[in-house]
Amino acid sequence: MPIYAYKGMNAAGKGVKGQVDAESLKSVRSKLRKDGIFPTEIEEGGKTEGTQENVSPLQRQFHFRFATRVPAMDIALATRQLSTLVGAGIPLVQSLGALAEQVEHKRLQTLIIQVRDRVNEGVNFADALVQTGAFSTLYVSMVRAGESGGALEQVLLRLAEYLESQVRLQNKVGSILIYPMVMFGFALIVVGILVTVVLPQITELLSSLGQELPLSTRIIISTSNFVRHWWWAILLVLGVAITLFRVAVQKPEGRRTLDAAKLRTPVFGKVVRILAISRFTRTLSTLLAGGVTIVKALDIAKHVANNVILGDAIEQSRDAIIEGKSLAQPLRASGEFPALVIHMVEVGERSGELESMLAKVADTYDEQVETSVTRMTALLEPLLILLMVGIVIVIILATLVPLLQITSSIGS
Repeated sequence: MPIYAYKGMNAAGKGVKGQVDAESLKSVRSKLRKDGIFPTEIEEGGKTEGTQENVSPLQRQFHFRFATRVPAMDIALATRQLSTLVGAGIPLVQSLGALAEQVEHKRLQTLIIQVRDRVNEGVNFADALVQTGAFSTLYVSMVRAGESGGALEQVLLRLAEYLESQVRLQNKVGSILIYPMVMFGFALIVVGILVTVVLPQITELLSSLGQELPLSTRIIISTSNFVRHWWWAILLVLGVAITLFRVAVQKPEGRRTLDAAKLRTPVFGKVVRILAISRFTRTLSTLLAGGVTIVKALDIAKHVANNVILGDAIEQSRDAIIEGKSLAQPLRASGEFPALVIHMVEVGERSGELESMLAKVADTYDEQVETSVTRMTALLEPLLILLMVGIVIVIILATLVPLLQITSSIGS
């Protein structure tokens, strides 16, 4: 049954909004009028009645992209609330209905209502999530395991904690990188102003004096003229290069080459590896704790690592487990995982506490990611400042030296 969002006025003249299930727009209006609501706007699937004819295809495309994306933190909060409702003994359909009333994100609210309606029709919770197409394989697999094992409340709580930890890690890394990115942008703006505004004026003055300019000055002036006259060609070449790069990366060979280069890059490669292993171990721990089999868990976790090289190593580990081997052996044989990970996995397999050991590895590596990124940022800040100062000094000297020479020749 379609879901409609509405805005309108109640009998008291106050503005109201909400969502309602109905077979058609006519049924929506009928239901609302019975409730004393006079609709002023009705939407179905994110489209407003009577307004889509005036929207261009490009606007519809961007509207769809932004409307269908739900922030991870919103999903985490909704998952935690659902865990609380289910743990209180409220039936799942009623819990989903109550959750829909609490959620503020419109797209997520619509998804929850869709899931509620399908569960009410007899579809199990995991399949209802799959039908929306908005929840990850990790999320669905955990819910399916929780349903089959009768531990949905605990699984939802673990899912919420996992999603929250991933968001916190992303926010920490992002906040650390903001300052160097701002510094780099400021440096580009300063150099751009010098090359496109200041240098042309000085160039005209030097040319009018008829003096031969030093080689460094001629190079900088030529560069300035080239940028001012061919900026559109530079942007075009950059756009084509970026497009070709993205196309190449989408192919298996290109993606493999890029991921291998990321892992082998000095300093940066270590952070990429630690971050990927942190995601992998955290995800695998969460899945195992949620009751998902280790083979299925490895199938899901290899994609979370977001690196083809590490993904191949994880896939080999899955195949080894199917053949009756341990998890630690193929991970060690791949040479892509640090000794700490291998040792903790071995201890976890022997003690039967693999998920808790993996969680400890993830905690350790989360801290290492934050520390490594902080150190990189502390190194980048002075380097960016020195780079900006160096470029400005070169430009100033290249223009100031000939002016001083001309002034001294005139004075003599």
